[in-house]
Amino acid sequence: MTKALVFGASGYIGTHLVPCLAARGLSVRAAARRRAALEARGWPDTVEIVAADAQQPATLAAALEGIDVAWYLVHSMAAGADFPRLDRQAAENFRDAAAKAGVKRIVYLGGLQPAGDASAHLASRGETGDILRAGPVPVTEVRAGIIIGPGSAAFEVIRDLVFHLPVLLTPRWVRSHSQPIALDNVLEYLARLPDFPEAAGAIYDVGGPEVLTYEQLMRDFAALVGRSPLILPVPVLTPQLSSYWLNFVTAVPTNVARALIDGLEHDVLADDAAIRALIPLELRTYRDAARDALALERAGEPGERWTEGSMLYRRNRPDFAFYAKRMGSETTTAAPIEAVWQEIATIGGENGYYFLDALWKARGCLDELTGGAGLARGRRDPQAVAVGDAIDFWRVVGVEPGRRLTLIAEMKLPGSAALEFEVEPAPAGRTRIVVTAYFHPAGAPGLVYWAALGPVHAVLFGGLVRAIAERAERATAQDGADASPLEANS
Repeated sequence: MTKALVFGASGYIGTHLVPCLAARGLSVRAAARRRAALEARGWPDTVEIVAADAQQPATLAAALEGIDVAWYLVHSMAAGADFPRLDRQAAENFRDAAAKAGVKRIVYLGGLQPAGDASAHLASRGETGDILRAGPVPVTEVRAGIIIGPGSAAFEVIRDLVFHLPVLLTPRWVRSHSQPIALDNVLEYLARLPDFPEAAGAIYDVGGPEVLTYEQLMRDFAALVGRSPLILPVPVLTPQLSSYWLNFVTAVPTNVARALIDGLEHDVLADDAAIRALIPLELRTYRDAARDALALERAGEPGERWTEGSMLYRRNRPDFAFYAKRMGSETTTAAPIEAVWQEIATIGGENGYYFLDALWKARGCLDELTGGAGLARGRRDPQAVAVGDAIDFWRVVGVEPGRRLTLIAEMKLPGSAALEFEVEPAPAGRTRIVVTAYFHPAGAPGLVYWAALGPVHAVLFGGLVRAIAERAERATAQDGADASPLEANS
C-alpha cells in the first residue's frame, strides 16, 4: 500500500485531497502546523494526523518517515510581503528532509506562469518548484490558475463581491483572461499523477475547458445565485490600487487576496495538452464547477467545533463569507482542568459572563430591541450544558466535556458568529484556557461591524479568560479549605 503524505493538509486543497486519497486506498498521513486544525476536519480514523512546519526542519523527519509519495501544498502568502523568502526556505527544508527520508516522489501544486512578467505570488510559486526539483527526489509539478471550489481565494472573492455589491466598480484586471478549473478535476489530476512513471520530473499546466475573463466569472456566478450586479470597469484602477480596498469588500485574508489580485494583470492560460493526453478527464465548465462548489458546502457534515467554511457556523447562508474573522485570548492557571471546565460549562444565564457583565446585558437588551433573542432565555440548567441548549442569545452546538464548548450566536448580526472555549493541559502542571470568537461577515456591513468592535472584543475576551482562571482558582482553594477540617478529623 502506498504511504502518502499531504503536507499543508489544513489548506483549501489539502482539506479535500486527504479524503480523496484515502478513498483511493492509500495510507494517508496529513500534516500541518496546527494539529487541532486537522482534527476538526472529521476525516476517517484511518488518516494519520501529525503536526509539522516546513519552517521548522526538526519537525519534518517524523512527518516524512516511511512516506512513498508526498504532496506539497504549502505557501506563505498570508504572511505578507515577506512570503517569497518564507516560501523559499520552506521548500528548501522540505526538499532536503524528503531526500533524507527516502521519499520516492513529490507532487507539488504550483501556479500557472504568465507570458509576461509574473507577480510576486506567481513568481514565488514557480521558484518553489525549481527549488524542489533541485533535490534528488523526482518532482511532478501541477500548475493551476483559478480553482473553483469552496474556500478557493479567487472563488470566495467572487462570492463576496457578487452577493453584497449591487454596483461593482471594477479595475481593468476584470478583462484579463483565465482558464478556471473545477476542484474535482484538480484533485483527480493530483491523485493520479504518481501512477505514471513518465510524470516524474515533469511540469503540467492544468485548466478548465473555457477561457473566461474575471468579469464573465462574476456575471456567470451572479446568474447562478440570482443576483444581477451592475459591473462598471474603471480603467484607472490598477490591480495594485484595487487590492487596497479588498479589506472592505471581502473576508478573504487580506494578504492572500492582494497577492491573488496582483497576479490578475496578465492573461494566465494553461497549455494543458500534455496532461489531457496523459489523463483524459471530462472537464467541468465554470458554471458547473461553481454549482458543484455551492452543493459541496451544503452537503458538508456539521462538526462539534468551529471549522473554516462550515455552513453550520454560517447559519446555512451561502452569502455569508466562507472565511471568518477571528479574535481571542488565552491564559494559563494553576487550577485543574475540572475546575476550569466547571466555570466554562456554567457561563451565562443567571451566572452571568464573569467580566464586564453589564456590557453583555447591554448587548442583550440591544438584541431584544432589534427582534433578537436577547438574554431572556437564560439557561436550561445553571449547572449543566448539552448540545441544543439555549444560553441567552447563544445556542450550544458542540460539547466535549473537560475540553471544549462551542456556541453559535442567535442574535441579530450582519453575519454569523461563534464563540468557542477550549481547555487543555499546559506545561508545569498548569491548565491552558483559550476563548476564540469567529465571525463570518455578510459583506461590507459585517466587515465594518467587526472592525468597529475590535477594540471592545480585545478587552472583553482578555478579561473573560482571566476571570475564568480566577474563578476556577478560587473554587479550587475553597474546595481545599472545605476538605481540611475533614482531613484533620480523619
